Amino acid sequence: MCLAVPGRVISMAERDETLMAQVDFGGVTKDVCLQYIPDAAVGEYVVVHVGFAIQRLDEASAQETLANFEKLGILEEEFGDGFELAARQAGVDLPAQAYATSEGIS
Repeated sequence: MCLAVPGRVISMAERDETLMAQVDFGGVTKDVCLQYIPDAAVGEYVVVHVGFAIQRLDEASAQETLANFEKLGILEEEFGDGFELAARQAGVDLPAQAYATSEGIS
């Protein structure tokens, strides 16, 4: 599933002549392109779709949306471990060693 998800801009920088930001999605941080809303500021909430910030969102609406996504399991689906999710959906147990490796645990 591909959703537009609200997140808070935590830093901004120009990279290869493209305005980029680190955006926090309820604990998961991703790189996001800000070219569509170049006047966004650190601390503001933006709606992100396929790696592009497409609009601003007020904090109350962003928090409400993130809470609802969390309740529905959408954040895990969008940002969680893809291998674990695929195994769970297939009804297959993920071996402990494979899970530890996918999580960066030695």
